[in-house]
Amino acid sequence: MGSQEYDFGSIEGKWQKRWEEMGLFAAREDDPRPKCYVLSMYPYPSGVLHMGHVINYTIGDVVVRYKLLRGFKVLSPMGWDSFGLPAENAAIRTGVHPHEFTEGNIARMTQQMRRAGWGYDWSRELATSHPDYYRWTQWFFLRFLEKGLAFKKTAPVNWCPSCQTVLANEQVKDGGCERCGTQVEQRDMDQWFFRMSTYAQRLLDNHARLEGRWPEAVLKLQKEWIGRSEGARVEFRVAETGDPVPIFTTRPDTLWGVTFMSLAPEHPLVEKLVRGTEHEERVMAAVREMRAAGTSEKDLADREKVGVFTGFHVVNPVNGEKVPLWVANFALMTYGTGAVMAVPAHDQRDFEFARKYGIPIKVVIQPEEGSLDPETMTGAYVDPGVMAASGPFDGRRNTEAMPDVISWLEEHGHGRREINYKLRDWLISRQRYWGAPIPVVYCDGCGVVPVPEEDLPVLLPTDVQFREGGGNPLATSESFVHTSCPSCGGPARRETDTMDTFVDSSWYFLRYCDPHNEAAPFGEASLRHWMPVDQYIGGIEHATMHLIYARFFTMVLHDLGLLDFDEPFDRLFCQGMVCKTAYYCPEHKYLKEEEVVDGHREGDIIVDGRCAHCGRPVQSEMTKISKSKFNIVDPDAMMDRFGADTVRLYMLSDAPPDRMQIWSENGINGAWRIINRLWSLALDSLERVAAPGEPVPDDLDVLNREIRRMTHQAIGRVTGAIEGGFQFNTAIARCNELLNALRSGFEKVHPAVLRETLEVILRVLSPIVPHMAEELWERLGHGESVFTAGWPEADPEAAREELVEIPVQVNGKLRSRLHVSPDESREELERLALADERVQKFIAGKEIARVVVVPGRLVNIAVR
Repeated sequence: MGSQEYDFGSIEGKWQKRWEEMGLFAAREDDPRPKCYVLSMYPYPSGVLHMGHVINYTIGDVVVRYKLLRGFKVLSPMGWDSFGLPAENAAIRTGVHPHEFTEGNIARMTQQMRRAGWGYDWSRELATSHPDYYRWTQWFFLRFLEKGLAFKKTAPVNWCPSCQTVLANEQVKDGGCERCGTQVEQRDMDQWFFRMSTYAQRLLDNHARLEGRWPEAVLKLQKEWIGRSEGARVEFRVAETGDPVPIFTTRPDTLWGVTFMSLAPEHPLVEKLVRGTEHEERVMAAVREMRAAGTSEKDLADREKVGVFTGFHVVNPVNGEKVPLWVANFALMTYGTGAVMAVPAHDQRDFEFARKYGIPIKVVIQPEEGSLDPETMTGAYVDPGVMAASGPFDGRRNTEAMPDVISWLEEHGHGRREINYKLRDWLISRQRYWGAPIPVVYCDGCGVVPVPEEDLPVLLPTDVQFREGGGNPLATSESFVHTSCPSCGGPARRETDTMDTFVDSSWYFLRYCDPHNEAAPFGEASLRHWMPVDQYIGGIEHATMHLIYARFFTMVLHDLGLLDFDEPFDRLFCQGMVCKTAYYCPEHKYLKEEEVVDGHREGDIIVDGRCAHCGRPVQSEMTKISKSKFNIVDPDAMMDRFGADTVRLYMLSDAPPDRMQIWSENGINGAWRIINRLWSLALDSLERVAAPGEPVPDDLDVLNREIRRMTHQAIGRVTGAIEGGFQFNTAIARCNELLNALRSGFEKVHPAVLRETLEVILRVLSPIVPHMAEELWERLGHGESVFTAGWPEADPEAAREELVEIPVQVNGKLRSRLHVSPDESREELERLALADERVQKFIAGKEIARVVVVPGRLVNIAVR
């Protein structure tokens, strides 16, 4: 066979232009085919695609093309999450305005996307930083405000003094800003919130509709983030002042074992109690240190537990005992009341804290057998047991007594039954320029006044100053800040905070349905036609922010009467991370490959290498591709070397796309070889294949019947693998088997079988390698695109096994195998098994007690 290299340079550009000309990805509502809305999470326009983008958008594009082949009209849009702090930081560094910076990045990334062959309806392109988009983001804010779902309050926030903005807990790493590393401060500021906490239970309840359609891991992460807890609210009081200190606990059975109370460092009672006392300086110094540390759950879990005694005590309402009141870094204002009762005998964190600071330990749950001594305990006892030193509940099993304890608290006025959620209201204020301005003004006479709808959008001004540490640039614009009150006409000040960019991404999927509507964010008919999104694709890292926010936003819009559905994404698929070997030196941290010396290669990995700077042994680790770890792969460079189709094929060939994808040179070279083997075989076949439409004859020899069987079985297996979880690697593996079968018997393959098998391979692989599939489809004599040809259908007769192997057992042990027709009768299988020479050796001279025949599966002979 010949060996002709695939010329991707000319072919890929040709077909990308052809698809655009034919409007392959243009979605029209008047198209009579059933709809399918496939959406990949839109990117932030950083200016360059990375391999995480490549796997995400390749999966999305393969699904889009597969659905086209299955007869759907597909909505596949693309846009840009184009607001955000990086553009503002770039303006400070370079003097380039965020709009100019962002538009340049969008242009570069659009070019990269087109080069990869990803099919989008570009007529629906949007960017959240364009006024025709953020006008409607502001309009939604006003609707939330009208319904009391947007409100302003003073709240402690994470403040980055370098970026001059508020950070979410998840953006604080080891006490520093995730983006710039500056030590984060805690500040009390007036902030805008969305009242998301009121939707906590509904967000959980709707999971029942998403089970089996969303990854289980995503639903689990959301449940943990929402954090529903059932327990009791109990009223403690400060012994010295009488101030109430309510707490929430899921363990009311341990109330009699409380030996201290912890307040969150941000709790307003801390400063109130110690102000002007001998304890103020000591306590507040410790509090400031605690508040400066990160507050994400991971940070708190990893951090040493520390605290400071306030000098005050609280009274336990169940027994009247006074216990010390501490401030501790593990108590959170974002959970419960910000005050935590501590029971060291029955909570490991409290136990460690009590031992560290010499706080008493009191046992109130004893095991069924034996007795615990607080002096000799080495850890908290957290298993079920019998209540002790617990007043009226002594001797009761704690798990059974729990509801009665809560009822007792209610009867005595000490507390009440309560459900608590970790989910808090969504803080949307950001002290930055490059975001959607919050559309309210402040008037000394009228207070907070919404901007009238007809005055939207509130445009970002251009007369702003971007300075390092210069605060919010919006506040520097006199033309923006000073305005008139829409209510009384008097002087007013605009709000200079902008909205969190997660607000923009909480509704972009709706705007795609009707992107050019100037009278509304979307038209009712368009939304009814396309929504909800049938298949959403993105990383699992978005499980607990974007995906929660988008669900909440959709629920609110439904309740406002703007939508007739309250879940935006019918199915969700989360792609795996792209990983590559990185090299680590204990002294110089992560190294470039050229900084690893004296090693040898095993495949793609350098083994037994040393650091070029200090000579220490270097460790290799398989980890997510990252600039900071010097293991990046440049998609453009790969496409320059191998073309888009090879990159696409490699990304999907080794494992299902929801698993980790390992990048290696050996792997991409292997994909290139597959591309060229198929290309060469197809070109060699052009003179031998039957004419289009020529039927396959009935009188085929064994080889050709076997190739047809493999072909039609492959169709069924590939279809099931794709429908059952996007296992595109199965499609690639089955097509490789067909390719090998054709190559091995090439000269003997009947022309009609050759055409049929080649066309099945091309249609099955076309979503993955679309450019080459189109080119070969055309060279096989087809005038239309392969994506209009339809998905191949398996012929059950052609797919039938001619012979199947049936194991024959004697008393449960395998003794022989029969090769028979798959339709062989029960009676004939029994006759053949009993007559088999190898079986005869084990049944001769014995009584046959029973013969069990499972047609197509097995024969078992019982003898005695």
